[in-house]
Amino acid sequence: MIKHIVFWRLNESAYGNDKQTNAQILKEKLLAMQGKVDGLLKVEVGFDFSNEKDSCEVVLYSEFENKEALHQYQIHPDHEEIKKWLSEVRCERRVVDYEI
Repeated sequence: MIKHIVFWRLNESAYGNDKQTNAQILKEKLLAMQGKVDGLLKVEVGFDFSNEKDSCEVVLYSEFENKEALHQYQIHPDHEEIKKWLSEVRCERRVVDYEI
């Protein structure tokens, strides 16, 4: 099983929306990926409540059957659209992929 975890810091505004609105839009876009990619087992999206200076606002936690399923997710047209949209919304991204 592959775990794919991504953390984002968001710009204060983008596309005419504030940070909180874009965080919610991002969540909806990511959750909509469930069922579109074979081998994508789980998708969770959460928002940070700590307000620590080093924290990120949004986290994606996802599970895949194998590395190929993760690859298919990463090249899926809907995921490509999310990445394009995020290029204006995010100011920072961190990712961890690991196998258990």
